[in-house]
Amino acid sequence: MHERQLVAIIPARYGSTRFPGKPLALIAGQPMIQRVYARATQVQQFTGVWVATDDQRIVDCVQGFGGQVLLTRGDHPSGTDRLAEAAQQLGLARQDVIINIQGDQPTFLAPVIEELIQALLAEPEAPMATLAFRLDDLQAAHNPNVVKVVFDQRHRALYFSRTPIPFWRETDQTPYYYKHIGIYGYSYGFLREFVQLPPGVWEQAEKLEQLRALEHGYAIRVVETQHETLEVDVPEDIARVERYLES
Repeated sequence: MHERQLVAIIPARYGSTRFPGKPLALIAGQPMIQRVYARATQVQQFTGVWVATDDQRIVDCVQGFGGQVLLTRGDHPSGTDRLAEAAQQLGLARQDVIINIQGDQPTFLAPVIEELIQALLAEPEAPMATLAFRLDDLQAAHNPNVVKVVFDQRHRALYFSRTPIPFWRETDQTPYYYKHIGIYGYSYGFLREFVQLPPGVWEQAEKLEQLRALEHGYAIRVVETQHETLEVDVPEDIARVERYLES
């Protein structure tokens, strides 16, 4: 009988439009991809941690610090497609679980990933799970690089958007939002189905892949975490992350 694997795969693309070479950017003297990888290895449940990349420079970097890395094709339209090829290279079975950790999130904590894993395994009727953090910073809520999510009483995602959602109509209410943290969990079987689905209308409008699952009727479990995770979208974010790590 196949023993279920639980692996972390970190998609890392060199040719980012807003920040070329982002995975190799130094954060307090250490490549960002190394920081992400090191944090992933702190999650005890993982049977393996891998970087999936299309660039030899990232391969060399990961091998240089002793990490495991897979070289994928360079023509993938998204990081999720790269993830699916990496999972195929690893020979994963349909029931194996993959945690998709973005290569630009160098501050996440192991307990956050453990919360995600627990929720995913506890609710098989929701084939995909992700994270959200309560956001009271209205300026951040209006930043299109900060994706917002709304969910129902069962913590199933209703919608993800780059605009502030919901709209707080009553002015006497203190608005707050939920920031989506782009870390996902799913089985390899669902991942294979997902990458075969045609892109959705709202996915293409917002440029948010997770909307494809909602548009095709799949449930996404949203795990509310108390730990914020900072992303690096543009070069200016490096200083903010360094200040966070120093605090």
